[in-house]
Amino acid sequence: MRDRVYIDEIGQHEGKEVTLEGWLAGRRSSGKILFLQFRDGTGFIQCVGSRADIGDEPFEAADTLPLESSLRVTGTVRADARAPGGYELSLTGFEIVHGAEEYPISRKEHGTAFLMDHRHLWIRSPRQFATLRIRATVIAAARNYFDSRGYTLVDTPILTPNSVEGTTTLFETSYFNESAYLSQSGQLYNEATAMALGKVYCFGPAFRAEKSKTRRHLIEFWQIEPEIAYADLDDIMDIQEELVCEMVERVLETRATELGILERDADALKRVVAPFQRITYTEAVDKLNEAGHAFEWGGDLGAEDETVLANMFDRPFLVHRYPRSVKPFYMEDDPHDARVTLSVDMLAPEGYGEIVGGGQRAMDLDTLEQRMRDENLPIEDYQWYLDLRRYGSVPHGGFGLGIERFVTWVCGLPHIRETTAFPRMLSRLRP
Repeated sequence: MRDRVYIDEIGQHEGKEVTLEGWLAGRRSSGKILFLQFRDGTGFIQCVGSRADIGDEPFEAADTLPLESSLRVTGTVRADARAPGGYELSLTGFEIVHGAEEYPISRKEHGTAFLMDHRHLWIRSPRQFATLRIRATVIAAARNYFDSRGYTLVDTPILTPNSVEGTTTLFETSYFNESAYLSQSGQLYNEATAMALGKVYCFGPAFRAEKSKTRRHLIEFWQIEPEIAYADLDDIMDIQEELVCEMVERVLETRATELGILERDADALKRVVAPFQRITYTEAVDKLNEAGHAFEWGGDLGAEDETVLANMFDRPFLVHRYPRSVKPFYMEDDPHDARVTLSVDMLAPEGYGEIVGGGQRAMDLDTLEQRMRDENLPIEDYQWYLDLRRYGSVPHGGFGLGIERFVTWVCGLPHIRETTAFPRMLSRLRP
């Protein structure tokens, strides 16, 4: 296999002649000097060549080549502080691998619908490239956090017989002679594996049939979910805080170029250091009302409420002890206040809202069964889950961190749809 040089390692080859393989992302010329914007999937670099260096015929061919044609370019790597990434390629030659058809996405403004219809091509643009690279780093950092601390990765089912979050947001499918549902969360299964392995996490897709068109919601999204035996609410908050700090730190360390492409304020991310402020739900309600945002105790915090709250902080913060009425049946009650649960959400600053949700799980069998009756859940379908309270029940807890919401905030994006290669939304199933 031949040695390959990639743009993201171009600095290792300063002063040397190299060949890059990729695509034409842009071009301009003065008639005598040609400037090609070239990309290879790891980054972008400007290739500069003159007629004298590459010849009249290749010069004219390059000057009329459609965007996104695939090329091999050869030239000498030259440091240039003005260039993105700090380097340019002094072009000495190129080979056309495939001359593209006229590219449908031009430099003019395109509407969102057009870009989403051409999402398979739009992901080649610098902003989408940067976002997807940061997403990959976020996922790697999250998995490394758990892997390096003794957690066991356990894959949980995508097809399940049970609801986790609510029966109104399930995707139902036929499973031979019975119904099954696309998973909303791996949490219930995580609770079982935590009783076997102590500290576990799962990472995978989740599906919510929510008829929502907000900038924070996708129908299909990915989340990482740890579950820990013998953990209480304070433990869960500590882990959330440590995890988020480590993920942001990894992005700052390794994705400065991508953050620059997105024009993301790195100083805002550098403020993401522990400790995070922790406030109760009741204190959050007081803050909202003091800010002139009317909110009644007992209601769930919506996107607008979270935005108002989040604008009061310069780093993520934790809201804990939500009312029983707005949290799922499996949340543990606060022993000091029966109105609230040992639950916690982490909200991102700059108006981005919830990025993590979790808490301590109900430990007592009788309590859990009564909750299920109150919510009209079919107890017979949850006998396996109730067994966890029959055979060695312990205090335990966990949370889910939504990758897309986290990336939306870290990248400073206006809408969650750009955080995944092919988003699924209420009106978007293709491409």
